[in-house]
Amino acid sequence: MKMSPDTIPLIKNLIWGAVIGAAATLLIGFVWGGWVTGGTAKTAAQVASRDAVIAALAPICVLQFNGKPEAATQLIALRALHSYEQSDFVNKTGAAIMPGSQAAVDGVAKACADLLSKASS
Repeated sequence: MKMSPDTIPLIKNLIWGAVIGAAATLLIGFVWGGWVTGGTAKTAAQVASRDAVIAALAPICVLQFNGKPEAATQLIALRALHSYEQSDFVNKTGAAIMPGSQAAVDGVAKACADLLSKASS
């Protein structure tokens, strides 16, 4: 195929326009359009599901903690601790272990301790 000298600049402009248009589409899509990669979507879904599980199990932990005979004494002891020590305390009481489980789900004791320490006396 033979091209006239007048069509070569048009083809160059067409190719550059396609390259710039593709780059602009990607830039706008990922920066402002909300597009994410598969890895980012997977990570966000895992975090959201973990947070939902913790939010669902923390009130059960509070009920188990308050259901123990020594709950009032342990609540006073829990509130006397620093916030970074409270989740270990809740774990030691066994309240963070859900019925039918052998161990506590990560994060439940912390959320439970937060709920317990903020609850009114």
